[in-house]
Amino acid sequence: MGSKINGSSIFESAAHAEAAADKATKALTGAGASSPALWTGVCIGALLNVAMIGALVAANRFPALESYALERNAVCYSVFMLLLLIPVLRFLKRPKQMFVAGIVGWVLFAAGYNIAGFYFHGLFDVLRTPLEVLIEGAVLYGVAAVLSWVIGMVVHARRNPIAPRRRTEHHATHFHQ
Repeated sequence: MGSKINGSSIFESAAHAEAAADKATKALTGAGASSPALWTGVCIGALLNVAMIGALVAANRFPALESYALERNAVCYSVFMLLLLIPVLRFLKRPKQMFVAGIVGWVLFAAGYNIAGFYFHGLFDVLRTPLEVLIEGAVLYGVAAVLSWVIGMVVHARRNPIAPRRRTEHHATHFHQ
């Protein structure tokens, strides 16, 4: 026999905990399958952190690359910019998903940047603080999403008439009677 805790057995408590864990697992797997913007953001955040760590290690731990600093930095900036464009290009016609993917990736990057500041002393003195990085990313992805939305509205307006159609005389005489 199971011992009693607050009027119920341990076995019943374990069954409730297992049922709750199953519900949570189903909710997480269901949300992941229906949210490509979230998963794109997570992947972009991870890739941005890998690119940042690679750039920091190349700049600070390999003195042989110092004579090629301009080329090294150009390659790192190019990789970084290509990664930043992935959410913009993937969700070009869906501005809300573009912003979600971008901001999720950028928040993960800002968190990684904050952690990198612990290992690379003076990082925030030379570059930006994590808050400035977070704000810059939010502004960039916000502007990209707004531009995408405005361009979509302009294209829609050019394809469809804006002015309402005129009423026929039949409707006009109906109201004047």
